[in-house]
This record gives sequence, structure tokens and C-alpha cells, in this order.
Amino acid sequence: MLAPGGTLSDDMTCTDFCLFKAQEDMETMQAYAKVFNKLIRRYKYLEKGFEEEIKKLLLFLKGFTESEQNKLAMLTGILLANSDISASILSSLFNENLVKEGVSASFAVKLFKSWLSEKDIGSVATSLRKVGMDNRLMEVFPANKRSCEHFSQYFTNAGLKELADFAKNQESIGARKKLQKELQEQMSRGDPLKDIIASMLEETKKNNISEQNMIGLIWSSVMSSVEWNKKEELVTEQAIKHLKQYSPLLKTFTSQGLSELTLLLKIQEYCYDNIHFMKAFQKIVLLLYKEDVLSEEPILKWYNEAHLTKGKSVFLEQMKKFVEWLKNAEEASESEEEEEEAD
Repeated sequence: MLAPGGTLSDDMTCTDFCLFKAQEDMETMQAYAKVFNKLIRRYKYLEKGFEEEIKKLLLFLKGFTESEQNKLAMLTGILLANSDISASILSSLFNENLVKEGVSASFAVKLFKSWLSEKDIGSVATSLRKVGMDNRLMEVFPANKRSCEHFSQYFTNAGLKELADFAKNQESIGARKKLQKELQEQMSRGDPLKDIIASMLEETKKNNISEQNMIGLIWSSVMSSVEWNKKEELVTEQAIKHLKQYSPLLKTFTSQGLSELTLLLKIQEYCYDNIHFMKAFQKIVLLLYKEDVLSEEPILKWYNEAHLTKGKSVFLEQMKKFVEWLKNAEEASESEEEEEEAD
């Protein structure tokens, strides 16, 4: 079909069964996809060759009319949804010439519309992640337009908000991973705590990361920055000393009740997943309460309804006396306030 340079050969004759001669609608494209699917299932060796041919076709999109491009995009989306080809074929759309002329972006819109009409965004995301394409979608735009804002606006305007949201989420995950690495490096260097806090606050604002995401990230970094003792009776003491040192950092990112609850759930999960921490849960919570990282309301909410099922009976039993004490203290302070108001 293709002459050197990617133009269509003059002496090419289109058969009546050619995709490009078919009607431009999803039902027709699904019928074509079914033929390819049956052939590949019958002759498994065709699978790899077929994928390579699709990659080649996408490289020479400029040789096709708009209608032909539409049909190819629709068919490719259906083939991706049916797992007849892998999402690695998208690498062809990152070709510099296609990107520069806007062909890649407009083709991607039609392709993803077709794919998402067959499968949900979760399934599409899984296919993209499998071949490392989840973080490369912005490459359909030239370097000067390769931003999350531009991607989001372009695909939202094209009616693909869920794809735009997915890309935003991917960028946020990437920013969080980078931030976590940075935090771990600062801690291993032994940077002053006030410098670490200032740096984390700045990065949070710059990357628009929520406090709930930050507290999870900080807890994980703090707990992975030390070699823990394998003896249950010694690890609690070690954890209390370590967490006391970093409590100002944890306190900075628990200004909201939801962040405190997120931290409690992270602590519960950690103590459950690391068996020698099972008996340390109550002591860790008590320390963080004393250090003003955690307050009464989120602790009571966690105890009454918001806890995880992981190790639930063990941790609730550990917290029973402390929760009773909190309730009594709360009731006492309420009655004092009532007396003052009465006076």
C-alpha cells in the first residue's frame, strides 16, 4: 500500500472488502474487528504480525483521508478493547511529524472514544499500565504543549473527560512518588526538621496534593526510614522514640479531621501488615495524641465506625480503655462548660 516516504502507492487497487471502503460507523467497524479476531484466534502466529502492521499503518496516517483515519481509529479502539492488539501500538502516535501537525492528538481522540465505548476507563487504564503507556499519553502533543492542563482541556473539550481525569491522576501519582523519594533522601541525610517541613509544604502547594495524600506519604516515609528491631518488646520502644522525633512533621499535615482519620487508618494497616507491631498500635496512637497530632474526635470516629477490618478485634481491644478515658474526659469538659454558661 505504501510507497517510500509513506505516501499511498499509485498502482494500489482497493478491494471491495477493504476497511476504507466500508461505512463509517461503529457497527460496521465491529464486524471488521470480529473478522480479525476470528482469524487471530484460529491462526495464533498472525497476532504479532498483525500488531506490527497496525503500528506501521499508524506511522503513515497522513497518507489517509480524514474518513479513512476515522475508520482506522474506530477499528483500532475496538481491537484494543478486545485485547486483539496491545496498547504498545500507541507508540506510533508519538512520531514527531504526526505530533507536530496535530494528527496524533485528533486520531487519539477518535481511538479512545471507540475504546471507551467498548470498555470502561478502569479497563483502559489497566491495558495502558501493562505496557507503560499510562504516563506517556501527553506525547501526542508537541513538547511546548505537553502539560496536564493542555491535555485535560483538549480531551475534555473532545468529550473524553474520564481520560483527562485519568491523566491528571497519573500526574498526581507521579508527583507524589517524586515527593516521597525527596522526603526519604532528606531524612536519610538528617536534614533539620524545620527545613523538611518547609520543603514539604512548598511541594504540596506547588503540586496541589491534598493533605490526606500527604499524610499517607509522610507516614510511609517515616516508617521506612529506619531498620526496625525484630523483637516485639523492643520495637514498640524504638517506634515511640522515632515517631516522637517526627511528630512535628506529622502534626503539620493533620490540620483536618479527615487527615487525622487517614493517619489512624495508615497506622492500623501498618501494624497489621508488620506482625511485630501488632501490640504497638495503642502506644503509637497515645503518643500521637499527647503530641497533638491526633485529637479526640477522629480517634472516637475511628473506634466507633471508621476502622478497617484488618486486625479489628485486636486493635479495638487495645484502644478500649483509652477510648473510655477520652469519652469521660469529653463528658467532664462538656459539663464544666454547661456550669460556666449557667453561672
